Amino acid sequence: MNAFERQKKIYFEGASGIVSSIPVDAQGLENKAIKALSPQAAAYIVGGAGHGDTMRQNRRAFERWRIIPRMLRDVSGRDTSIELFGKKHPYPLLLAPIGVLEMAHPEADLAVAKAAAATGIPYIFSNQASVPMEVCAAAMGQQTRWFQLYWSKSDELVASFVRRAESSGCEAIVVTLDTTLLGWRTQDLELAYLPFLRGMGIAQYTSDPVFRRLLEEPDPTPAPKPKITYDAIRTLWNVIRHYPGSFLENAKSGNPRKAVKKFVDIYTRPSLTWENLAYLREITKLPILLKGILHPDDALKALDHGINGLVISNHGGRQVDGAVGTMDMLPRIAEVVQGRIPLLLDSGVRGGADIFKALALGATAVCLGRPYVYGLALGGSEGVQQVLANYLADFDLTMALAGCRSIVEIGPESVMET
Repeated sequence: MNAFERQKKIYFEGASGIVSSIPVDAQGLENKAIKALSPQAAAYIVGGAGHGDTMRQNRRAFERWRIIPRMLRDVSGRDTSIELFGKKHPYPLLLAPIGVLEMAHPEADLAVAKAAAATGIPYIFSNQASVPMEVCAAAMGQQTRWFQLYWSKSDELVASFVRRAESSGCEAIVVTLDTTLLGWRTQDLELAYLPFLRGMGIAQYTSDPVFRRLLEEPDPTPAPKPKITYDAIRTLWNVIRHYPGSFLENAKSGNPRKAVKKFVDIYTRPSLTWENLAYLREITKLPILLKGILHPDDALKALDHGINGLVISNHGGRQVDGAVGTMDMLPRIAEVVQGRIPLLLDSGVRGGADIFKALALGATAVCLGRPYVYGLALGGSEGVQQVLANYLADFDLTMALAGCRSIVEIGPESVMET
């Protein structure tokens, strides 16, 4: 559906008194989603690190770049397609991996997988998903999906995740580098709430044979015994409820509590270095992308290590308060990479103009994050589809009005910094 068809649908439905419950405006979408979410979910999904300076910087970085429209060009036909790793995609957009989506909607990742399949947008499965990757893959058919990898302290578990991703038809592995420790997320800390301790967002782990075998090993550091309170009992009930299998059997076995403790102990590896990447290359032939690259020197190191692509990202401002905006670093990284590998960008994308600007400065594609989660919270899979339809129509219209008929016509000359 191009921009004109999307606009026509909205306006014609409006003439019949039908107005979508999914706001078109990015800020309106966020505001409405916040009201629909629980305080804990809103803090986790909408919030960032520290004072939120990096989140604001992401937007300021986009706003500094201005589009320079060109006139009297025939833009009646437009090609929004791109090629990634030898495969053609209809749009320069992917769905970023976002964990614990059950906080936004009961269908969680499965609803997003269905929306991605319906719209033809690749979906990067989250390592911290609420639904196992196999279930989401089955719902997507032949539609492209990738897998995000958090590098666990257990290489055996890393290998198991990668094997499952391959078996699920994932076409690339995206290694998230910027979350070897959780950032200082003030909104979550104010509520003293971490969803993983409630058994949420760990479905990739509890469905994994290696992880479940690790639960049988002796734990050298037993978890501290919580105080017996109403909230502690409710937390335990949630942990048991989220674990696969019978509630009564899980309550007797103690495996749900062990799973949460094991996850917290091993989910990420602060000691990860460039040398570890060789192991990943040994166990998979899939393209490997590094997510979280912000420095040109790190981009050059990635090339030296045979990495196939980069995701320029600051985790949506959730890790380092006061960090650089991703759009500030995109042209610098593009300059040193010189088109040798694809560059994707996330963090702060809030409209079609942002997609256009990122492509102009060297991105192959962008990854959309929070906005599709807001659509999920407000309307499930259909809500995600509406958000995507709006973003794609906005991009198509921006491209046309800027005088570009295809992605290859969007370049540095299409924008200027102010």
